[in-house]
Amino acid sequence: MSVYVVGRVMIIDPAWIEGYIPAVEAIVESHGGKYLVRSPEMDVIESNGDAPNVVVVIEFPTKEAAQAFYTSAEYQPWLEARKAGADSELILLDGL
Repeated sequence: MSVYVVGRVMIIDPAWIEGYIPAVEAIVESHGGKYLVRSPEMDVIESNGDAPNVVVVIEFPTKEAAQAFYTSAEYQPWLEARKAGADSELILLDGL
């Protein structure tokens, strides 16, 4: 069953983004994932706080693949770059 990583990202300092996108897309793909959404364009219908600048949805074949991506040595420098330049919320959801 597919799982989905949903990220709500509030970019504070965009300096990390240029290198992050191509590098992390390759890491995601190496773990069997694919981006379904990566967009700053959204219509907020309901919100209990500030809307994110960007919403990301990544599909992985399994929860283990998603977790392997997130904890991989290749991703760690990019994770730190994102954390330094953005406030983020990531959630992992099982598909139907």
